[in-house]
Amino acid sequence: MYQALQTVHSYWAYLVLLVLTLATFNAIIKTLGKKSFGPQDFRISLFTLIVSHLQLLIGLILYFVSPYFSAFSEVGMKGVMGDTVLRLYLIEHPITMIIAIVLITVGYSKHKTKLASNKKFRTIAIFYALALLLMLSRIPWDAWF
Repeated sequence: MYQALQTVHSYWAYLVLLVLTLATFNAIIKTLGKKSFGPQDFRISLFTLIVSHLQLLIGLILYFVSPYFSAFSEVGMKGVMGDTVLRLYLIEHPITMIIAIVLITVGYSKHKTKLASNKKFRTIAIFYALALLLMLSRIPWDAWF
């Protein structure tokens, strides 16, 4: 089960990054171009929200069935924090990704309260770009390729 979940989590991450990048650049370009916010823009931002939340759900399940999770009871928190690999997989990656998905959720929620298209795009651009930067900072690149 762990291997299957890890594979799904890894491939789904490509989709999350692709869609999040698309939504971010769509918002930036349309903010700068002073375009109006249309149904396609709404769908892109909503799809980003959905895809990222599904990734979070898969990641949380993976976290608790992971062989790394037993390190908490085997070496304790001090041992986990002292080992760079364990710290990445058990602390840094999950917390950073949760914060990134919270940013996506907040950005999506806040854009709905804005009336002007420029403000909608700007809100999405800021929150989604921050989320993208956080995600890119804590992806375990050596295990990904």
